Amino acid sequence: MTKPADDLFPDHDGATLKPTKAGVHATGILPAHAIKGLIRDQEIWGTKEIEVDQVQPASLDLRLGTVAYRLRASFLPGKKSSVMEKVEAFAYHKIDLSEGAVLETGCVYLVPLMEALALSERTSAAANPKSSTGRLDVFTRLITDNGAEFDQVEAGYKGHLYLEISPRTFSILVRAGSRLSQIRFRRGQPTHTDTELRHLHDQVRLVDDQADIDGGLALTVDLKGEGATGLVGYRGKRHAGLIDVDRRDGYAIKDFWEPIYANEAGTMVLDPNEFYILASREAVHVPATHAAEMVPYNPLVGEFRVHYAGFFDPGFGAEAAGGKGSRGVLEVRSHDVPFILEHGQTIGRLLYERLTDVPTELYGQRIGSSYQRQGLKLSKHFKTS
Repeated sequence: MTKPADDLFPDHDGATLKPTKAGVHATGILPAHAIKGLIRDQEIWGTKEIEVDQVQPASLDLRLGTVAYRLRASFLPGKKSSVMEKVEAFAYHKIDLSEGAVLETGCVYLVPLMEALALSERTSAAANPKSSTGRLDVFTRLITDNGAEFDQVEAGYKGHLYLEISPRTFSILVRAGSRLSQIRFRRGQPTHTDTELRHLHDQVRLVDDQADIDGGLALTVDLKGEGATGLVGYRGKRHAGLIDVDRRDGYAIKDFWEPIYANEAGTMVLDPNEFYILASREAVHVPATHAAEMVPYNPLVGEFRVHYAGFFDPGFGAEAAGGKGSRGVLEVRSHDVPFILEHGQTIGRLLYERLTDVPTELYGQRIGSSYQRQGLKLSKHFKTS
């Protein structure tokens, strides 16, 4: 276990936003300075020293460890088993990640992470793929010892963390230290109702259009596009090249993606089991007091889903277009049958949850965030010009 240096995660990091007593709550999502407190108190620790830039405004990036296990199938350990007991039963072979290794499409891998937890009984956590991971169609899920659910960490959990990885469209090159997922910490069980969400929208205007709030804030799909090109999305090319997940601006879009353009009807057909990058019609704003999570829309209205739930950090959209928000990027897959999407069709919903305190840093260019001011945007791995 590596103990962080006291000056690596100071109480406050000198940012312009300072936590104040006026906005402090006993329950909610922990902001960055509280996550740094968990690191100082060794409720979060690592086999290798945790790096300052792993801490995001309301989440912590997780790093792959030095080995991966190729699995026969996905699994959950259940209440009576550890993850490594299951790995011994289900693993085909062990892969060294210290110098990098290829994870192939259609395969399932399990990687012990560098981070581990020793949470208090009041603190739980949830994980999600990082935005760049989802936009590469890499399916990841966090697993804990004795866990009965993916991506959920029970309050008071003490133990190691493991990541299931399954590339779906592109094979990827990863190495020890690569960051494919992120974790968010929560105190207590705060409620977040539609009534509260409507009140928040009245205060800070969460979208640049009329807000459809019913089980969360609706996001609809843009199939008309902007500008002269009429570009509305991309479809991933199967059997394309290898993507190094740590290489930024390294790949030509045309080698991996087929562009999709608007038609007069404002519709498109989702082919079964193909992967699409689309954008929301609405520009989204997440205020400094809240974080948001995208959840799939009800599958009863169609055989498609937003393939990956995603975290939206506090401050997302706050700097864009004069404070009018950033569009959400939608990672979409249709199952079993072709499905026709129409412009303005609801495709996902955002759940907003209060933070315990305003974070010392917000999502944006100041901390090197990749997707502030975004419209339709592929992952950071692809060249923009």
